[in-house]
Amino acid sequence: MTSLRPQQRFLAAALGLGLVAGSPACLAAENIVFVSGAFRRSIPVADLEHLAATGQARGLLGDVMRLSRQNPADAAKMLKATLNLPVVTVSRLLNTSIGERILERLSSIVFPLNARQVGLPALRSAVVLGIADNGGSLSPLSFLRAYPSQELAVSLPALLALMQKASSVADLVRFFSESPLDLGSRGDGGDGKGAPAPKDGGTPPKDVGTGAS
Repeated sequence: MTSLRPQQRFLAAALGLGLVAGSPACLAAENIVFVSGAFRRSIPVADLEHLAATGQARGLLGDVMRLSRQNPADAAKMLKATLNLPVVTVSRLLNTSIGERILERLSSIVFPLNARQVGLPALRSAVVLGIADNGGSLSPLSFLRAYPSQELAVSLPALLALMQKASSVADLVRFFSESPLDLGSRGDGGDGKGAPAPKDGGTPPKDVGTGAS
């Protein structure tokens, strides 16, 4: 798909990060890091792109798929699946109180590895720029390519908590609409410790990929 014009991409970045001036994020996720306390395991995004392109899983990703008895072809289809979304409408939605509540919950699960406090604006930026750079649609890979951190962390305790709470679509909707937040996994180690992340998602990460927390 053809990317949007540079002016439209700049607008998407401004909307996604809540800016009136600045420049679009230039980083992209290079590794997905699964975190639980001191536990760390990384899967290169390049391996996900290889899977999407060839239908073959390699490295740790291949081991995980074999152990979990997952079909690589099915995973490749999921990685290439797209959802058509109007970038301006999505940007406005993500800046509403409901949108920020959803982003805040998601940012307790997915966040920059060493800059967890900017998880919310990083998510917003990745969604908006992922749509803009993918010609008006969002896919898992376009999201990762637009994520403004080289290391995207996934908190395993928070992810498991979500899976336990959301056994159906209705449960998932209820989970994201509940208040206050109750995942209780805001600490840097993904183990439920640490101070809550700030609710103000308007300040963009200056250089999330550097690991400055």
